[in-house]
Amino acid sequence: MSREAWLILGVVAVATLVGAVLLAIRVFRMRRMLGDLGVGGRVAFYGALIYTILPVDVLPDPIYLDDMAVLAGTLLYLGRLVRQRRAVHRGDAGLPGQPTPPAVTRRPGAR
Repeated sequence: MSREAWLILGVVAVATLVGAVLLAIRVFRMRRMLGDLGVGGRVAFYGALIYTILPVDVLPDPIYLDDMAVLAGTLLYLGRLVRQRRAVHRGDAGLPGQPTPPAVTRRPGAR
């Protein structure tokens, strides 16, 4: 391989490593919410971290695209769980299949 090809390969490897680390940090910051997310949230969190740390991967370790996909999927899943839990705790009807409450209008000058 030429020097330019090695340089491009090195840049891509570093970029994917940085992306995987940033995603892992975002997922790891969600650990303080795990008590509220139930068993599914804890399994997704720990499963993603274990998959990222262990050397057994779908793709070899210099290519972190599979790790990034697992972390991004976990982040999306945990974010959805957080939104659902917040909606339930607030009593919102924002969950799928539930009607939205009618808007309350006030007359001008009414308190």
